[in-house]
Amino acid sequence: MAERDEASRERLRRWRLVLGGPAEESLGKAEGRDGQMDAALAALYDAGGDGSGTPAKRSAGLGGSAPKVARWLGDIREYFPSTVVQVMQADAIERLDLTRLLLEPEMLAAVEPDVHLVGTLLSLNRVMPDATKDAARQVIRTVVEQLERRIAQQTRAAVSGALNRAARINRPRHGDIDWDKTIRANLKHYQAEHRTVIPERLVGYGRRTTAVQRDVILCVDQSGSMAASVVFSGVFAAVLASMRSLRTSLVVFDTAVVDLTEQLSDPVEVLFGTQLGGGTDINRAIGYSQQLITRPRDSIFVLISDLYEGGVRAEMLRRVAEMTAAGVQVVVLLALSDEGAPAYDHENAAALAALGVPAFACTPDAFPELMAAAIERRDLKAFAERFTDQKAAG
Repeated sequence: MAERDEASRERLRRWRLVLGGPAEESLGKAEGRDGQMDAALAALYDAGGDGSGTPAKRSAGLGGSAPKVARWLGDIREYFPSTVVQVMQADAIERLDLTRLLLEPEMLAAVEPDVHLVGTLLSLNRVMPDATKDAARQVIRTVVEQLERRIAQQTRAAVSGALNRAARINRPRHGDIDWDKTIRANLKHYQAEHRTVIPERLVGYGRRTTAVQRDVILCVDQSGSMAASVVFSGVFAAVLASMRSLRTSLVVFDTAVVDLTEQLSDPVEVLFGTQLGGGTDINRAIGYSQQLITRPRDSIFVLISDLYEGGVRAEMLRRVAEMTAAGVQVVVLLALSDEGAPAYDHENAAALAALGVPAFACTPDAFPELMAAAIERRDLKAFAERFTDQKAAG
């Protein structure tokens, strides 16, 4: 009975925080720490809220004062877990038009760094005062380091393994024989009387080499809707560029095309080299990327875009067909982020699928496996279908 009563009180407490001041009459006044949490919520979600927690209809209102906002940012970091803080920050930027306040160093020192905040900062980097840029770089560097810890080891392991498997040879040294593959390849030579397989062909791994085995071109749409994808793409590009067995290029585009390959040693500089917003000319970006492809059958071209083409659609499709016909492994990702399925041009996605190039959204955690599949020239359509089914089931 006591446990049920405690659970009931906890539910009422949570509803009181959700409903805010208007629920005070029926659910009571929030006191102590709950009162401070309620005030922080009211400052963002109550109409005309000033941080006092005064009951009001939930909508929006947190004044435009930088010191007040900075204090509020400190409060929510104290009272709420990091994941909730990130949601509240995003709501504040969107609902209360606090973008201009992010141009102030003291504000950047107070925020909780995350991918979406980095996207907002990148969209402001052309108008950002010099005094703010150092603080913005520190925010971006913090997020980049977090992402690298999350994805670097998995990416290097998946890609290295795929390259080793792709380098199989048929006359391996004894220590390089892949017995599992060898047995499978020679099952038809099973000798019943000896109860063994007599291998006619040995399958093994090629000896490790420092030579470049694959060329990877990441071509990333930097229109405003692709902010999170730009951030993840920049970090992945830097990780791939650190692998000697790959030659990695990073191209970003809107209506213009910018090659950021020379900055890949520092992903923060890569991200500062992007310019979120503007139109989209996918055809022009693919045309530039084609010039970077010198070994088609050893090249992987990854286009990350929502496929809303502002350029010449027919030319875009023709270029993709040319690349696939030449042996380039073409991958089209509608997004590279933790979010769900994005808005995208369904007609262009269907046209690419007709060319044998499936277009689908990919999470950062699945990207290393996708690269491994591309290196081994596995069926990417099957990969896309399996990944989409897994997301739906999850």
